[in-house]
Amino acid sequence: MSSNATLAAPAVLPRAATPRVQALDVVRGLVMVIMALDHTRDFWSPFPVRPEDVAHAPALLFLTRWVTHFCAPTFVFLSGCSVYLYEQKRQDGAAVSWFLLTRGLWLIFLEVVLLTFVISWSHDLLLLLVIYVIGAGLVLLAGLRWLPRWALAALAAAIVFGHNLVPNIAPVTPANAGWALLCNGPFVLPLLGKPALVGYSLGPWLGVLLAGYVLGPWFRLPLPARNRRLRWAGAGLLVLFLVLRATNWYGDPQPWSAQPQGPLHTALSFLNVTKSPPSLLFVSLTLGVSLLLLSWAETATGGLARILRTFGQVPFFYYIGHFSLLSLTAWAWTTVAFGKAINLAFADVKDWPAGYVPSLARAYLVWATVVVLMYWPCRWYQRFKQTHTYWWLAYL
Repeated sequence: MSSNATLAAPAVLPRAATPRVQALDVVRGLVMVIMALDHTRDFWSPFPVRPEDVAHAPALLFLTRWVTHFCAPTFVFLSGCSVYLYEQKRQDGAAVSWFLLTRGLWLIFLEVVLLTFVISWSHDLLLLLVIYVIGAGLVLLAGLRWLPRWALAALAAAIVFGHNLVPNIAPVTPANAGWALLCNGPFVLPLLGKPALVGYSLGPWLGVLLAGYVLGPWFRLPLPARNRRLRWAGAGLLVLFLVLRATNWYGDPQPWSAQPQGPLHTALSFLNVTKSPPSLLFVSLTLGVSLLLLSWAETATGGLARILRTFGQVPFFYYIGHFSLLSLTAWAWTTVAFGKAINLAFADVKDWPAGYVPSLARAYLVWATVVVLMYWPCRWYQRFKQTHTYWWLAYL
């Protein structure tokens, strides 16, 4: 988030020299690059079998999907960290809460109106995905941030460690939809007279956002102390994952088991933790790795770190841009290849063109191309934000 853009700012001003935390930008950029792989696979190479289906999915397909599991929790967690750093620069609690409220509502609006069309090519099915859940989390944080930090820490811990005790609601009806929004896996809900796919439940993701906000002060510590805490916390989460997962005692609704295909698929079963809603083991594994990466990234140098930092400083611009590029090129490709545009990500398998064949090689090639093409517009926008303080830049 831009920390110098305010409603009272002049139209154009040189951006003040405010230090950024490189680790946040680098790791955010990394997960956004990885995130594009999953979205590319959806548009360019969906398979008739679910990637998480260890018994039937090829190992490479499973791993292609699995590695992208690190993206959403890391992105949501870093959003919480960024809120804390933003409020430290503003020092005006009411203004910070107003910004969080308005930006959260703006993100929800863009998810429903813009991103739904970009991703699905229509508004027949409204989408409430990760941008919606971040937006809704910011709206709630606008009020929750007034609580004592110990209370927020306790709330974050209670959500992350305890939400697996709450069962999914089935079926979801208008009478219980509010509770389902807090704790369920993906479900369809009537909204604005149309069906809406709720892919991200607010409750557990709010816990991740709050965890980032509560740990935000770590990023104001001297680097050795910060990295020490990040490494201990990351290692602790990974140990928790290994212990709970090995025993199948608690933390994920889907236990692992020995697979008849052999040791590789047994290992995949062990790693196959639940994203929607994010289980304790899912959060422990993904954030454990992310915290370790954050302890390394502050001192990362070289061209790769510079590229990731560029992406990480313009996350929403990159998010909209890469989805638009994937959607437009998939429309053109299917039109030329199959005689009509078809959104493979949303089409039923029986409606796929006869000549369509899934190909992970195609997905990886398109993914690499899209990431490369996104660098230059992101670099331009990064420089634009560094030299301007239009108030609306804080919302993009």
